[in-house]
Amino acid sequence: MLYKKKESYDEERLEGLMKNYSKIIKYLGEDVKREGLIKTPKRISKAMLYFMQGYEMDAEAILNSAKFHENVSEMIIVKDIELYSLCEHHMLPFFGKAHIAYIPNGYITGLSKLARVVNVFSRRLQVQERLTTQILDAIKNTLQPLGVAVVIEASHLCMMMRGVQKQNSVTTTSAFFGEFERHESRSEFLRLINSNLH
Repeated sequence: MLYKKKESYDEERLEGLMKNYSKIIKYLGEDVKREGLIKTPKRISKAMLYFMQGYEMDAEAILNSAKFHENVSEMIIVKDIELYSLCEHHMLPFFGKAHIAYIPNGYITGLSKLARVVNVFSRRLQVQERLTTQILDAIKNTLQPLGVAVVIEASHLCMMMRGVQKQNSVTTTSAFFGEFERHESRSEFLRLINSNLH
């Protein structure tokens, strides 16, 4: 019995991408009919549709799907959330970790939903700076907490593979709202994400 992977893609978008990737391969000087490249336009088209699925997701709907009344007002942190995205300037990957905290104001959300919010915005053409604030804004608008904090640490292949070619550089971005604009709360959050409690 032959292995057949089941996938579902918008056929019109898939076809359009395949035609364009075939042209790109040709203009790069390769033979698109070469054995190793015959299926490449289809493979890369499917990959790009997967990488860009965040455009079809709604972060606030995800948070609202698991929004619960809870009389909690202590800091909640989910750290080391893996993220993978594509830089919108060169369409090269950047990858790293997001750390998110919020202080509830009557509502909490499922912990996995915070990781899903990261996916919603990272699965788009992005810049790390915007990604950081989009995550913060989605949590702020949906849960209306006393405070939100987001820190992202990422390595960018556009800096590692081309340009300055600095392999060990890491970019850190942060966004703070409400209680986290106070020095004490921000310092506690930064201390906790840098600790090894587990």
